[in-house]
Amino acid sequence: MGPANKSQLSPSTFWLMGIPGLEHLHVWIGIPFCSMYIVAVMGNVTILAVVRAERSLHEPMFIFLCMLSVTDLVLSTSTLPRMLCLFWMGDHDIAFDACLAQMFFIHSFTAMESGFFLAMAIDRYVAICDPLRHATILTHSRIAQMGVAVALRGVGFFSPHPILLKQLPYCRTRIIAHTYCEFMAVVKLACVDTGATKRYSLSVASVIGSCDGFFIALSYVLILRTVFRLPSREASLKALGTCGSHVCVILVFYSTAVFTFLTHRFGHNVAPQVHIFIANMYLLVPPFLNPIVYGIRTKKIREYVLSFLRIKVS
Repeated sequence: MGPANKSQLSPSTFWLMGIPGLEHLHVWIGIPFCSMYIVAVMGNVTILAVVRAERSLHEPMFIFLCMLSVTDLVLSTSTLPRMLCLFWMGDHDIAFDACLAQMFFIHSFTAMESGFFLAMAIDRYVAICDPLRHATILTHSRIAQMGVAVALRGVGFFSPHPILLKQLPYCRTRIIAHTYCEFMAVVKLACVDTGATKRYSLSVASVIGSCDGFFIALSYVLILRTVFRLPSREASLKALGTCGSHVCVILVFYSTAVFTFLTHRFGHNVAPQVHIFIANMYLLVPPFLNPIVYGIRTKKIREYVLSFLRIKVS
């Protein structure tokens, strides 16, 4: 079914266009996307397996890393397989309820990812600024409470999205000019005033993102202040090294998130191809990059994987 038949689309389906203007390149675009997805799944599953198998890794930092890995797996799996069906098999139809479910997973788990970045920043702050009380402050029960709070926040704030969109009438086109069911792309198809719905979504996203970003930045300001007061240069470099991987993935996540948010709010002159491409990177790059960065820069994980590979080879 093609765009020419859009008036015949069932009320229970939407039509995902993909990347407008680049339809002829969909097959080729799908190749790096598929490669990134495979690396994301293998990398995050490896991190979960390594932390589970190695008791010395049952520390707050690695427990939060496991939570982040689970979030990345859900986030990438809720988008990539469906996107590849669009790119490689021309399967543009998506059921309305499936579209709403995909939207819920994308937005709620993106909020969870931001929350787990904040939790990891808090862990680094306590480990560096108050190391003697690290084990007593971040107990396993407190870590579990933080994880549950982050998950409930993501679910609670973004559960209204599919509920609100389910109630809207869609009497215009049913073509979504995107590769997945993104909230703003869907809400534009409604034939009633959706100003309040858009304001709610943008307000929730901006509040969560700005609050998490502020406290992450604050924690690293305090960390840097403590690090620069350490007596030896070697101790300072070691403390900064434990934060390097975290800073890298945070910068990638928030830079693409801010660009996507600002494009929705102010970027009416941004080309659709650029907007959609960055929106895809926003969902694909963090799950792909997180296990690579943490696996390479975290000595304990790197050594365990290398020792496991040596045993297998021998």
